[in-house]
Amino acid sequence: MHKAAIILAAGAGTRMKSALPKVLHKIAGLAMLGHVIKALRGAGVERIVVVTSPSGQAVRDYAAAHGCQSAVQEQQLGTGHAAASAREALKDFSGTLLIVNGDMPMVTASVIEDVVKAQAATGLALLACDFKDPAQYGRVLTTPDGFLDRIVEFKDADPQQRRITLCNGGCYAADAQKFFAWAAGLKNNNAQREYYLTDVPAIAKNEGVKCALAFADEVAVMGVNSRGELAEAEQVMQTRLRHAAMAAGVTMVSPQTVFLAHDTVLENDIEIDPFVVFGEGVTIRSGARIRSHSHLEGAEVAGGAIIGPFARLRPGAKIGADAHIGNFVEVKNTVIEKGAKANHLTYLGDAWVGAGANIGAGTITCNYDGFTKAKTDIGAGAFIGSDTALVAPVKVGAGAITAAGSVITKDVPADALAVARGQQGNKPGWARAFREHKKSEQK
Repeated sequence: MHKAAIILAAGAGTRMKSALPKVLHKIAGLAMLGHVIKALRGAGVERIVVVTSPSGQAVRDYAAAHGCQSAVQEQQLGTGHAAASAREALKDFSGTLLIVNGDMPMVTASVIEDVVKAQAATGLALLACDFKDPAQYGRVLTTPDGFLDRIVEFKDADPQQRRITLCNGGCYAADAQKFFAWAAGLKNNNAQREYYLTDVPAIAKNEGVKCALAFADEVAVMGVNSRGELAEAEQVMQTRLRHAAMAAGVTMVSPQTVFLAHDTVLENDIEIDPFVVFGEGVTIRSGARIRSHSHLEGAEVAGGAIIGPFARLRPGAKIGADAHIGNFVEVKNTVIEKGAKANHLTYLGDAWVGAGANIGAGTITCNYDGFTKAKTDIGAGAFIGSDTALVAPVKVGAGAITAAGSVITKDVPADALAVARGQQGNKPGWARAFREHKKSEQK
């Protein structure tokens, strides 16, 4: 069965107090809208239409970048009106249609699939959740046989209805063409003078279509409307990601201090020490160890490698098996081959470091001249002395040595010693005379 979805993302999000549209705020490195798209794709949804406000060009651009269409809700006339705004974009679609809020970053593919299964039984389904504190969610009233009777928005609910804890979870499923027909019949005779999506089941009921219920926990349906709620969602997402990693065989000494991205790939038998941050695009292979206070993004680490403590891997860093990247070492767009070591106080940018090479403390690759970035090649088994500056483009051959304190501007042949530093001159007694002179000035 073909599936399409409408994501409602036209809300102003004023409580965020941000120039950035609410649904583009990130959780675990991915925009909330991206999390919803990811869940829908995981549930087999082929076409997605994101409904935006007229000023939501940034949201439309994001949608397009993720293979989604957009529709504009010209006026803010309610959720039902917003969903109906996607009619033109889906006029040629026949199949199951999902309608989901764009600020539900914790929703999963399995939850979406449950809603689709419930819809198959009657033709219409709603996601519901039993909240400990239902706050201002719309209340779900059920029939004796367990179907939806109706949804009452909080502002329209009486005191008795507000005591109900079963609430609208923000996701519907229906036959696409029937849904748009029902949405066309919505009225705005309510406290807000808006066209409520929650009134669609009542219209369907008048046609003899029952609305089935699918259920999810509070985490899956939690919405985000403020910076505080964004932080809460981040905490919940991090807990989910950490638990998934540990269940897959990752050791975390202090899980609550490790921060993962939505796409972090961690194989089994990895050790992660406290206070490690993973940005987007990181893959760590089995047997690696990431030590404390390290920050990784856009990097790949092979098995047996040790990163940190206090290391930074930037995009394009590829660390080979059994390699060591130590404290206060930064690696960017650089391949570190098997067994190579850079243990302290080093910058390696736009470079290739051969297997077994040793990079001494204070080494830097001078890769940027203000206009272009050039490459440094360090051969297998080379030894780069402490405080060496490698002025790119430059090559150090296999087995070569650079003397400590050298500025290397020319290629170094394999197995050669390169010395590029000024000559040392000693002046006997000069230091004593200097001290005596300074003391006499103070009298």
